[in-house]
Amino acid sequence: MALSFSPNFTRHYHSLFPSFKSLKNRKTVVARNSNGKPEADVVVIGSGIGGLCCGGLLARYQQDVLVLESHDQPGGAAHTFEIKGYRFDSGPSLFSGFQSRGPQANPLAQVLDALGESIPCVNYDSWMVYVPEGEFLSRIGPTEFYKDLETYAGPNAVQEWKKLLDAILPLSSAAMALPPLSIRGDLGVISTAAARYAPSLLKSFAQMGPQGAFGATKLLRPFSEIVDSLELKDPFIRNWVDLLAFLLAGVKSNGILSAEMIYMFAEWYKPGCSLEYPLHGSGAVVDALVRGLQKFGGRLSLKSHVEKIVVENNRAVGIKLKSGQFIRARKAVISNASMWDTLNLLPREVLPKSYVDRINTTPQCESFMHLHLGFAAEGIREDLGIHHIVVNDWDRGVDADQNVVLISVPSVLSPDLAPPGKHILHAYTPGTEPFELWKGLDRRSEEYKQLKAERSEVMWKAVERALGPCFSRDKCEVKLVGTPLTHQRFLRRNRGTYGPAIEAGKDTFPGHSTPISQLYCCGDSTFPGIGVPAVAASGAIVANSLVSVSQHSQLLDAIGI
Repeated sequence: MALSFSPNFTRHYHSLFPSFKSLKNRKTVVARNSNGKPEADVVVIGSGIGGLCCGGLLARYQQDVLVLESHDQPGGAAHTFEIKGYRFDSGPSLFSGFQSRGPQANPLAQVLDALGESIPCVNYDSWMVYVPEGEFLSRIGPTEFYKDLETYAGPNAVQEWKKLLDAILPLSSAAMALPPLSIRGDLGVISTAAARYAPSLLKSFAQMGPQGAFGATKLLRPFSEIVDSLELKDPFIRNWVDLLAFLLAGVKSNGILSAEMIYMFAEWYKPGCSLEYPLHGSGAVVDALVRGLQKFGGRLSLKSHVEKIVVENNRAVGIKLKSGQFIRARKAVISNASMWDTLNLLPREVLPKSYVDRINTTPQCESFMHLHLGFAAEGIREDLGIHHIVVNDWDRGVDADQNVVLISVPSVLSPDLAPPGKHILHAYTPGTEPFELWKGLDRRSEEYKQLKAERSEVMWKAVERALGPCFSRDKCEVKLVGTPLTHQRFLRRNRGTYGPAIEAGKDTFPGHSTPISQLYCCGDSTFPGIGVPAVAASGAIVANSLVSVSQHSQLLDAIGI
């Protein structure tokens, strides 16, 4: 799983510093037919993880694919950028499941497997936690966490945690029995998913006996219902579960599907589990997906800003770029933009009012504050560790603004990301920064600069706590702060949002089809939701839906799922 989801705001930095040239010196390639007119079978808008997974699989399915990206590098929220020799992760930094294979693998790992790509990783098993009760090195695995619970929460917390693991770990085989790569958006799913995996799913439930029936009714319900049914009352356990859910999907345990949490527990709290960090940063994930896309003949066009989706006779027939160029899509247009930004690309008169109203009334997660730092490693303790999580006040809730700060120091595991003897650091408030505080501000104004200094202070204090007295903010060679306005302007995210704030049990993430024929959507505004595994799965589902059941089944056979 990839859990931290900070959107990329590199373009803001490019206005202050020289642009980072890609390691691959990628070329902008536009598909043209024999008449010289730009077109493709499928045009994908946006090269985020979801768009690249979708485009790569469609290319693997022998479709003529063109992925359009408005920025000068692919990857959306996940690419790496360089300033003064420091290569920063602009997005996800907490990963697991890259090395897994088969039906229960991370959806992104399954896509990479299908594309014949792999990502070298460094394995580790812990992160530092700073909570009101104290600070400790939290290790994943079935038993290590008990020691921390005994020290910081007491015997009752230990018993409740054991009760939780005993109840949900047996459900993990059922939660993971249906690979996301087997799903498609038509009746063909009966063949590729239901018939193919139903026997193993039913066997998993049967082997659990009465507990299997309990699990079957809970998997698609909020995880808090499982916690409540087990009568878990210890405050630390409840808070910790909320924190894990929030890191995974941007909502607390009452808003996340049980299946998603159980999947995560299986990866983190079973014997032999570990976390992974991709060598060369999260940009290595993007590079692998781009290689896979291009390997099978797919095309990537950078600096290609889509201005609108062209609709004729209620059918998406292509897109129009900001430059005025029209690119025809013979079979489909796929938007990897958010639901609100996709809506703005469409002529409003062709859309049903119910569709527009649903999007406009969907609640949004808040935005981010970011702090990217480059500094000397001298004096910083050698056992620093890559990840640090700071919770200031449990009572305010993990989703309260200025309350939780996530810190990543990936140069600890991948030293090539910083100059010799240096570290890079990325701190951020995860989808909790209110956009309304920033709305309407002039980014060049003193008011904006002052607010930026005030709202970034919580991150500076968290960093100083994590790195200790030898760290000095004044000695940092690179100091960059990003705000919700950065997200809104350069990511073209409505209100700079993290994504839809859809809670399990109250609503569901939209599917991938739209009222417009041949127009589909993937990414964090669609099922299964927010987070790298989820958006990878969404891209795969759309790709599968555009090819025959036979092609889809052959792909599943080829990668052993």
